[in-house]
Amino acid sequence: MSGDALSQDPAELRRRIDTTKAHPARVYDVFLGGKDNYPVDRAAAAAALAANPRGYLDVRHNRDFMRRAVTTLAKEDGIRQFLDIGTGLPTAENVHQIAQRILPDSRVVYVDNDPVVLAHARALLTSGPEGRTDYIDADLKNPAQILEQAAKTLDFDQPVALCLVAILHFVEDEEAYPILRELVDALPSGSRLVLSHLTEDLNPENIRAVQRTYTERGFTFVLRSKAEVERFFTEAGVELAQPGVVPAHHWRPDDAAPVPEQPGAAYLEGLDDIEKVRYHDISDVTDADINVYGASGRKG
Repeated sequence: MSGDALSQDPAELRRRIDTTKAHPARVYDVFLGGKDNYPVDRAAAAAALAANPRGYLDVRHNRDFMRRAVTTLAKEDGIRQFLDIGTGLPTAENVHQIAQRILPDSRVVYVDNDPVVLAHARALLTSGPEGRTDYIDADLKNPAQILEQAAKTLDFDQPVALCLVAILHFVEDEEAYPILRELVDALPSGSRLVLSHLTEDLNPENIRAVQRTYTERGFTFVLRSKAEVERFFTEAGVELAQPGVVPAHHWRPDDAAPVPEQPGAAYLEGLDDIEKVRYHDISDVTDADINVYGASGRKG
């Protein structure tokens, strides 16, 4: 295990958890049907859902984009190393589960700075016997620390897939672009970038309503255009792979999005709207539902 993150005293972790303010990782967990969140997170998710009742499709299709991207990199490109920043709470399926099913010797380093995520990190560290996973307690805004710690698990002489899935819209421009360049600069030729990002290009009224609910709660929430998402790739010297920057559900669709097991009708009837989200089949998505771009590319 790299770093001292997982040896922290549980009481110290509890002291770091602010249950009075919503956290993006925990709000995301609510939409994915997780249980590792607090009333303030569920209130933020509920407000976002009220603002955009089909907004859960952004979250779920973003997650499915990650599944397809990791699968593509492992199966088609033979990528065996992944640096996943802004991991969030453990949920099926995590990057290492996807990658190691295809290439059992894959190595995955997860990065997040929420103490709730850290408290559950051991659930992530369940690598198959041939591979390895690790977890770094660090902030995206400190790329030097991330790279130093990740080098204990990843071989930076071999290609690494940098995954920044639904994280950069929480960072302002003056920090976001330099951070990405610093991370990519440390990676060898042949490395990959996997990125998803919220936008107002597609359905502006819906996503602006959601944006208001988050900014009212103190989140930085930057909606970027297609050109601004493409800039992450061009400024970092990463060549976009086909199909380029596209709505997440159009990025190499495979019609294999997981369908949640359905409980009985009586049980569903007793749930509130945000609790029902986890059971929705997302295959009924339309272009009017999605506000998130997905893209990947290769460092030359």
